[in-house]
Amino acid sequence: MNVKALLIDDEPNNLDNLRALLDVYCPQVDICGMALNAEAGQRLLYTHQPDLLFLDIQMPGQNGFDLLRKLPEHDFEVIFVTAYDQYAIQAMRFAAVDYLLKPVDIGELQAAVDRAIKQRRLKVQNQQLENLLTLLKTGAANEAQRITLATAKETRFVKTSEIVRCQSSNNYTTFYLTDGETLLVCRPIYEYDELLKSHGFMRCHQSHLVNKAFIKSWKKEFGDFLLLTDGTELPIARGKKDELKKALRL
Repeated sequence: MNVKALLIDDEPNNLDNLRALLDVYCPQVDICGMALNAEAGQRLLYTHQPDLLFLDIQMPGQNGFDLLRKLPEHDFEVIFVTAYDQYAIQAMRFAAVDYLLKPVDIGELQAAVDRAIKQRRLKVQNQQLENLLTLLKTGAANEAQRITLATAKETRFVKTSEIVRCQSSNNYTTFYLTDGETLLVCRPIYEYDELLKSHGFMRCHQSHLVNKAFIKSWKKEFGDFLLLTDGTELPIARGKKDELKKALRL
């Protein structure tokens, strides 16, 4: 499946470099246009109606997020291409939106294009992008914030307050929700440790991440365990005890 792609970046060299990489390593991408700013990019979006947008974030005048906010709908996939920006990257990871850091790595580029093509086959509004824009608007401290979880069957948007705990199995993470449902996601637990720590989650063990709102007690019989409100017992790693005591004010 070939896809039409639009490139927007305020640096001509970056545009030329990305176009060259796509021509050589992603022949399934047909470039329909390039723009040096958000205003010109918006016009090209309406003209060409691409399947895929490669979008720089930091641009003079309107940045990449400003451009997306102005559009009435987002019926295309987006791959952000950006220099390091901790807040923006945190939000993009929370929303499971693809991004590439400059200079662009060829392997990461190919993987991002493959994911975009798979998503494009669904022919639906880009809900992951909608989630990202909501996150950026409401801020990382919003208790009702939703995290995007891509399972083998669907992409789910789950409130952080509805997640009881996470458990790792190699490069997979299982999410246990308040209604008893479980979701298996193909991403390692350490990524969610970083994403969820500002939302009341604590890593009590190498294999376990827990929402402290659901901790009932700290049990000390036959070792140290956290007892959750649903009756689950989670082991406490020796190296995590001091950190957990401080977080739980023990």
